[in-house]
Amino acid sequence: MKLLLASCLLTLAAAASGQSPVPSAPPSALPSALPYLLPYAQAVADRFPLPAVRHETPGLQPGRQTWTDNSEMEGALRGIAARGGARLVETGRSGTGRPLLALHFSRGPGRPVALVIGQQHGNEPAGGEAVLAVAQQLADPQAPLAAVLDRLDVVVLPRANPDGAALNRRTNAAGLDINRDHLLLRTPEADALAGLVAWLRPVLVVDAHEHIALGRYMPKFGAIKGHDLLVQYATTPNLSPALTEEAEAGFRQPLLQALDRAGITHEWYYTNPTADAELLLTMGGIQPDLARNVGGLRHAVSFLLESRGFDLGRLHAERRVHTHVVAIASLLGSAALQAGRLTELRAKLDAEVSALACRGDLVVEGAPVREQREMRMIDPDTGADKRVRVEWDSALQIRPVLQRARPCGYWLAADSLPAVERLHRLGVLVRTLPAQQSLRVERYRETARGEGERSDTLGRVNDPKPVLRVTVALEPGTLLAPAGSFYVPLDQPLAHLVTAALEPDTQNSWFAHHLVPRLEAVQRVMAAP
Repeated sequence: MKLLLASCLLTLAAAASGQSPVPSAPPSALPSALPYLLPYAQAVADRFPLPAVRHETPGLQPGRQTWTDNSEMEGALRGIAARGGARLVETGRSGTGRPLLALHFSRGPGRPVALVIGQQHGNEPAGGEAVLAVAQQLADPQAPLAAVLDRLDVVVLPRANPDGAALNRRTNAAGLDINRDHLLLRTPEADALAGLVAWLRPVLVVDAHEHIALGRYMPKFGAIKGHDLLVQYATTPNLSPALTEEAEAGFRQPLLQALDRAGITHEWYYTNPTADAELLLTMGGIQPDLARNVGGLRHAVSFLLESRGFDLGRLHAERRVHTHVVAIASLLGSAALQAGRLTELRAKLDAEVSALACRGDLVVEGAPVREQREMRMIDPDTGADKRVRVEWDSALQIRPVLQRARPCGYWLAADSLPAVERLHRLGVLVRTLPAQQSLRVERYRETARGEGERSDTLGRVNDPKPVLRVTVALEPGTLLAPAGSFYVPLDQPLAHLVTAALEPDTQNSWFAHHLVPRLEAVQRVMAAP
């Protein structure tokens, strides 16, 4: 049985990434068969032919000109649950009250969990469509992909941003980017995901998006992005090297092999951050508020998948969805094959991070390392490869910009309840001091202050208020902490989420976003109470 399971899992990407095999259309037949005005030459379109499998989602039915809408998505998920294929879980509600629906596939208790998220950005539909297609396969006991359920529970949330999907825009109904909110938890959608993750404690997190195909690339590089799929695992300061090694060797390398077998082109995730003439590309951000990076700081193997490209409307829709299905199938197969090891790795990392309290240094803020790379793009007129030499900000190497001695924990004043409540929702242990207590601390003394925009690799991040930026110095002292105030110890597995939230002088800190009421309301505790 074990050998049979391994054989099934190793062939998932090629044999189990669709449901109904159909003949491939000749490349030249693709554009003429579809009522689209091509944004580039026919020769470019020929490089992205229809896949040889069909996925039976509502949005991919023959003749369909629109993606699966919210009512169809809800109906499809409820239908799978009603047939006994999975348990329907309402993780929360969107800003306008739409249900955030997930399916939990399980063949018994005690198995590690993989979480697959689609369409955090509402105008990136292929990811949501693909996660629904994956759910359809998991619900079919005859589908090869369902073999992963012998060793792994899988939870799928195909549409994490139904309001954005209805509006065909990146953000939620309030104009906030859900994928930049997994530390602050200001949006109901990110808050619901935090609760789901705290409950499941997944060993694998997969986040399905779409990247832009055109944008500034043609005027800046004289070329367009030429890869079906861009990939990146968690890359953020204080991440365990052992987790990165597992993501690379145990997951990314098998994924690249599966994509090659399926004829799907791939590259590291990158974006074009500047509008000027600088030929700079940068990998996905290292901020600790992104879903994949929060997943990594929770000690899960965590992947971002970005198919090509949300700005193309329905052009290449089947290929874009199929690209995601192949990739997700590969990652689930790797997780199933290594389920026991992943559980052991997480337990090991939980213990190691907990043991770091009061010891060594932590990186408060980091930056990517600038390199040079030659990138393969596509000439928009001829469809030929075009090699472009670029500056490249690598998130695979993070240089420390600001380091500090790691405290034993943090003290929070009694009026810091908004921060305490969010820590609880992230799954962090917070203790209420039952009596007055003397603590050896380091206080933050403000040396400079300003306001500014929050930014990431894509540019400005929409925020309801300006970000408060402070420069601080540390001053040692003794604090007579009153009863009813709070202590957040760092001898716990989620310690690096705590430091990302509570060190005040970064753009992602809770002080910068007014969740901590004043600078003196948080202090570094330098000896365990």
